[in-house]
Amino acid sequence: MSLDLDTALRGISGILVTPYDVAGDVAPQKLAPIIDRALGAGLHMPVVNGNTGEFYALTTDEACTMVSEVAELVDGRAPLLAGVGRGVRDACRLAKASADAGAAALMIHQPPDPFVSPRGTVDYIKAVSDAAGLPMMLYLRNDAIGTDAIADLCAIPGVKGVKWATPNPLKLAAAIKACDPDIVWVGGLAEIWAPALYAVGARGFTSGLINVWPERSVAIHASLDAGDYVTANALIADMQAFEDIRAEEFNGTNVTGVKAALLAQGIDCGPTRPPSAWPLTDAQQARLDGFMWANSLCRP
Repeated sequence: MSLDLDTALRGISGILVTPYDVAGDVAPQKLAPIIDRALGAGLHMPVVNGNTGEFYALTTDEACTMVSEVAELVDGRAPLLAGVGRGVRDACRLAKASADAGAAALMIHQPPDPFVSPRGTVDYIKAVSDAAGLPMMLYLRNDAIGTDAIADLCAIPGVKGVKWATPNPLKLAAAIKACDPDIVWVGGLAEIWAPALYAVGARGFTSGLINVWPERSVAIHASLDAGDYVTANALIADMQAFEDIRAEEFNGTNVTGVKAALLAQGIDCGPTRPPSAWPLTDAQQARLDGFMWANSLCRP
C-alpha cells in the first residue's frame, strides 16, 4: 500500500537514473526491474528527474516523457516525487505535466541562473506551485542565501519539505529552528551524510544507491530511524567505496558510477550524457568491480 506523503518524505527518496536506448533517446521502460526491486526492498519514494537522473542533460520534452512513463511503472505503489527546474516557463510546464501524470509532489531544483536572487526565487516557486497545485520539496544545494531567506522559501504555501544538500549540519539546525516545525528536512547528500544530518533534525535521505543495492539503503534508514548510529555507520562503511567513486572528478562520475554498476548487474541504461564523465577510468572501474564482487552485487 502506498505511503502517505509525510511518511514518504521521512523515508528514502530514491533518485532514479534516466536510461537511454542505442540511439541515445530516453528509454524509461528500462527502469522497470530497478523500480520493482527498489519498491520490493522497501523504498519509500521514487524520484524522477533528479540529478542522478541527469535532469540538466534532458530536454523539457524528455523530462515530461520520463515523469509520465515512470508514473505508469510505479503504478501507485509509492508516492512519486517529480523534479522540476530550469527557466520558469519550462519549470511550470514540467510541473503541470508531473501533476497530470499523477506525481504526489514536486522537487524543485534550486535555480542555477547566475543572477538568482532570494526574493526572485520566492516568485519562481510560487509560479511553479500555481502551475501544478502539488505539495513541494525544495532542493537546497547552496545555503549561502542565509537562514532568513530559507525561512521565506519555506513559508510559501505548499512547501512540505526541504532536501538539504549542503555539508553544513549547524546551518541546517538553524534553518530547522527558524521554520515551521511541520517542514520535513531531508538529508540530501545520500547515505554518507545521513547520520550527521539526522543528528541535528533531518529525517530520511536521498539515495542513488537504491538503483543498485536498495536493500542496503533501506537497512541504513531503519537503523537511523531506530537511533542506532553504530549499526548505521557500519552499514555505510561497507558502501563507502561506491560513493567515493561517484564523488570523483568534481562529482562528474556521480551518475557514471551508478550506470556502470547497473551494467555489471546486466541492466544497460546507456552511457551518461556530457558533461558527465563516461566511461569510468580503468582505475575507477577496477575499484567498482571490487565493490560489486565483495558485496555479491554482480550478475551471476
